[in-house]
Amino acid sequence: MTNSPPSVATPALARASLRQKSRAVLREAGIGVALVCLVVVFALLSPIFLTQSNITNIFTQISINVILAVGMTFVILIGGIDLSVGSVMAFCAVVAGTVLKLEGLDTSLAIGLALLGSIAVGALCGLANGAISAYWGIPSFIVTLGMLNIARGAALQWTQARSLYEFPDAFNNFGSATLLGVPAIFVVALVLVALGWFVLNRTVFGRLIYAIGNNEEAVRLAGHNVMGYKIAAFVICGAAVGVGAVIYMTRLTIASPISGIGFELNAIAAVIIGGTSLSGGRGSIIGTLLGACIIGVLANGLILIGMSDFLRQMVTGFVIILAVVLDVYRARLTRGSS
Repeated sequence: MTNSPPSVATPALARASLRQKSRAVLREAGIGVALVCLVVVFALLSPIFLTQSNITNIFTQISINVILAVGMTFVILIGGIDLSVGSVMAFCAVVAGTVLKLEGLDTSLAIGLALLGSIAVGALCGLANGAISAYWGIPSFIVTLGMLNIARGAALQWTQARSLYEFPDAFNNFGSATLLGVPAIFVVALVLVALGWFVLNRTVFGRLIYAIGNNEEAVRLAGHNVMGYKIAAFVICGAAVGVGAVIYMTRLTIASPISGIGFELNAIAAVIIGGTSLSGGRGSIIGTLLGACIIGVLANGLILIGMSDFLRQMVTGFVIILAVVLDVYRARLTRGSS
C-alpha cells in the first residue's frame, strides 16, 4: 500500500493559519481606522466632501483600481509582482473594442463576446507571465516588465495607434448607470472582491496560495504542484485585468491603446497599503479594498482642498513608502514574537 503525500493542513499549520487570520483582522481594523480618520479630516476641511455626488464620484474613481488590485493580490500573496497590468488592460480594451465594432452582431451578443474576449486576452497574458516565471525561475518583476512592453506594443499595432469609439449605447450607458444609488461599475468591483475573498478564505486553492507565499518548499514537499498554483495566480490577475478593461471602456466610451499607463502602480499601492506583504503569505482582499479606498479618498480630498498635482503625487508616494515601512516593521515584530 502506498502512502499518500501529507496534507498541508496539519495541526501546526492550522494553528498558524488561525494566528495569521487574527493578525489579518487586526491589520484590516487598523486600515479601516486610518480610512475613517482620512474621511473625517477631509470632511472638516471641505464642506462638499461628504455630499452624495462626491461620494458617488469616489466610488466611480476607485472601481477600476479595486478590480485590478483584486487580481494583483493573488500574485503578491505568492511573493510575485505584475508590472504589466496597465499595458495588458490597454490590449484587452482594443480587442474588446474591435469585437464591439463587428458588423452584423446583435448588441447583447457583441457585448458578451467583447467581455469574454477581453478576459481571455488578459488570462492568456497572465498565463504567459506565470508560466515563464514559474517554469524557468525568472523573477516575475523581469517577466512582467517585458510583458508591459509587449502588450503595449501589441495594442498600438492592433489599432495602428488609433482609438476605437462609437460603441453601442447599451454598452456605454453602463459606465454611468447606478444601482440603488451606487455606481454599477463599483458594484462589479465589489462582486469581484467578494469572489476573491471566498476563493482565498473558503477554498483549498486559497489556503495554498497563502502557504506558497509563506513557505514554498513546504508546500512542494507536501506533494502539491507549486508551479500550477503560481501560474493560476497570474491567470486570475490577467482575467481581472480583462474585466477592468471592459469596465474602463464603459466609463470613457472609447478603447485607447495608450490607456492604463501607471495603473499597475496604483494597483500595487492599494495592495500594499491594504496590508499585503511584498514577500508574500500575508494579506487579504478586504485589506486591498480598504487600501484602494484610502488612495481614492486621499486623491479626491487633496483635490477638494486645492492641492496641486505635484504635491498630490508627493503625498501619495509618501503614503506608499510609509505602508511598506510599516509592513517591514510588522514582519520584524512577528518574527520576534514567534
